[in-house]
Amino acid sequence: MKVSYQWLNEYIDLSGLSAEELAERMTRGGIEIDGVESRNKGVTGVVVGHVVSKEKHPDADKLNVCKVDVGTGEELQIVCGAKNVDAGQLVPVAVIGAVLPGDFKIKRAKLRGVESQGMICSAKELGLNDKLLPKEQQEGILVLPESTRIGASIASVLGIDDEVLELDLTPNRSDCLSMLGVAYEVGALTGREVKLPDNAVHDAAAKTEGLVSVAVEAEEQCPHYTARYIQGVTIGSSPSWLQNRLMAAGIRPINNVVDVTNFVMLEYGQPLHAFDADKVPGGRIVVRMAREGETLVTLDDQERRLEPHMLVITDGNEPIALAGVMGGASTEVTAGTTNILLESARFDGGIVRKTSRQLGLRSESSIRFEKEVDPASVIPALDRAASLIAQLASGLVTDGIVQAAAKAPEKAVVEVTLARINGYLGTELSSLEVRSILGRLRFDYDFGADDAFRIQVPTRRGDITRAVDIIEEVARLHGYDNIPTTPIHGDVIPGSLTKPQAIRRELRKRLADSGLNEVTSYSFTSPARTEMFPALSEGARPVRLSMPMSEERSVLRTSLLAQLVETAVYNRNRKNESAALFEIGSVFHTDEETLTRLPREKHRFAALLTGNRVQSSWNGKAEAYDFYDAKGIVETIASVLGIAGKLTYAPAQPEHFHPGRTAAIVLDTESGPSIIGYVGQLHPAGQLEWELADTYVVELELEPVYEYADFDIVYRTLPRYPAMERDIAVVVNADVAAGDLTAAATRTAGALLESISVFDVFTGERLGAGKKSVALSLVYRHAERTLTDEEVTALHAEVVGHLAQSFGAELRK
Repeated sequence: MKVSYQWLNEYIDLSGLSAEELAERMTRGGIEIDGVESRNKGVTGVVVGHVVSKEKHPDADKLNVCKVDVGTGEELQIVCGAKNVDAGQLVPVAVIGAVLPGDFKIKRAKLRGVESQGMICSAKELGLNDKLLPKEQQEGILVLPESTRIGASIASVLGIDDEVLELDLTPNRSDCLSMLGVAYEVGALTGREVKLPDNAVHDAAAKTEGLVSVAVEAEEQCPHYTARYIQGVTIGSSPSWLQNRLMAAGIRPINNVVDVTNFVMLEYGQPLHAFDADKVPGGRIVVRMAREGETLVTLDDQERRLEPHMLVITDGNEPIALAGVMGGASTEVTAGTTNILLESARFDGGIVRKTSRQLGLRSESSIRFEKEVDPASVIPALDRAASLIAQLASGLVTDGIVQAAAKAPEKAVVEVTLARINGYLGTELSSLEVRSILGRLRFDYDFGADDAFRIQVPTRRGDITRAVDIIEEVARLHGYDNIPTTPIHGDVIPGSLTKPQAIRRELRKRLADSGLNEVTSYSFTSPARTEMFPALSEGARPVRLSMPMSEERSVLRTSLLAQLVETAVYNRNRKNESAALFEIGSVFHTDEETLTRLPREKHRFAALLTGNRVQSSWNGKAEAYDFYDAKGIVETIASVLGIAGKLTYAPAQPEHFHPGRTAAIVLDTESGPSIIGYVGQLHPAGQLEWELADTYVVELELEPVYEYADFDIVYRTLPRYPAMERDIAVVVNADVAAGDLTAAATRTAGALLESISVFDVFTGERLGAGKKSVALSLVYRHAERTLTDEEVTALHAEVVGHLAQSFGAELRK
């Protein structure tokens, strides 16, 4: 909605309030202003001139030498090349020293040897949008009305000494699709009075009822239809003030009758339509739904095929207008029109919206009807338009209004207590302050002894139906900046992430940063895929869909790995043989044949690595993914979530995994060790079937991770004292896990052991059957002093002794 500052000033006194200040005040009050644009694009020094004479240029066939009176008592000689310039015209003249848009300065000049003391301007040269001008003014110089005063500033004559506010309205504030609605809004924000326009109609002796009849067959779609009759109109151009108002709002003037209907639509927010009454047989109007096969040629000369859900205005037989959207060409107001049938009505917004969208006809009228017009404005807008047409087109308005399906508009009644208002807003407003706000809004109300307001909401504010709507009005008029700030409190702060949400978000970020690509796959899969990777499914049954789109998507998934394998195969088939994928999603389990309760939804994490981690290049060979890359993903997750100390690995042989290259992931919980997932290589048979290279996968239950994850970060100062390192290689039975050795060493060494790592594992005939050598590197350090060699030697010997006692470990020589 474009709002002219000068036009708005006619309804409410804006003195002391600039356009920019008004925009700021409205934006803070809840009506966002996208911007304030000046209509003057840089015009200064341009005045109205009278072309006294016109003669041909002696040396140029296309130029004329004009004598122009600009009200200074001295005629100016101006050379002009416009085809339409002529003696007797009133035109805009840029005198010497004037400036036109683009910082174009007018100077004294000679054209083909003839001196020119200025420039006669076209609309485009004045920075006007010629698409908004009447057609007769779009070519050549701009010819002004005969009543224009010579010497007057062109800025005031054309209304470009104005600023336009661009309102970005939300759907609920359709009341501000009118100048009066904006005036009420500004009045509420500033406390100033709104001045309503004069819509008094001076009726002629003839009765409207004898000239017009109205019938509504679709009362639900048209709850109110009114009409007036205006005789003896003279169609012509609108006066400058009316054209300026329309152009400021982005509407092109057409003629005085059509311009009045558009003007009143912008003023009241109530669309109107003018029919050529002589083209409506008997003045009969019937509002009904369209019939199958009917057509209508609209004002844009397009034939529209109508459908039964469309509401039409007819002459009793044939459609003559699409209700609320566009009029018909057969009853268009033309230069020969002498009698006007003027329509003002309410149409159902849903019907208008559906019709305009289907036909691709989006108009200023349909926009307002879609959002529902004020039912109380139907007759005032009709009277206002009739009064202006009588004034500007010399018509006579017949006596009375013909109307049908008139339903009295009902005001919404809303009750709200003062305590509830203050409770919602966290304020301590008094009843006097709230009553002052309701008074500025022009809301009638009763205030009871129980501190309750019983408010009658004007029909123009159809967005207010509940107590919370009144509270919102109080909040914005009291001023959002004046509402005290209170901290949000509660178990869960609105807008914050829950712990599981934060964990999933952090995992996605870390894994994507590590070079993995996230996959989002279907939750629907085939029964065959639910039988794959059953290790974490606990014998659960898949949940079958009642109406699957195909057998391939007929059940809910029980594992994420099947979809990751499918994705890897899809990529391999398209020559993308290396992939690093992960997915965080839900799986669904039930233990019932026929569901009587909802299935269990579990959050899982899964990853898949296949192909090469590093591609071959001129200076290096390709490096394939291996088991430890997959294990590294698990350790990254454990490190990020603070559960590294609670995770261990155990040999495992789950179905569809490689029997010798798979480990169970064990979480140390309060109830004891619990398997929460698996990491390993796919079974060779599966890799062969799917034609994949060595492929490594991980799948984890996230529910226990949510419980034991710890985001607290413990900071330690950098060590000031040197460390001492000792390496040992011990020979143990082949079934002894290296992790058990490191855990035992850590327990024995205690706080002085800073770190321990395995740097070599060796097997061979020299060690004996069923034996292996594990090499460990131990780093000792004290936080507050330098360790002595004797202390480290003694502690290290104790570690070796404990390994020998617990695992039969022997130092390798």
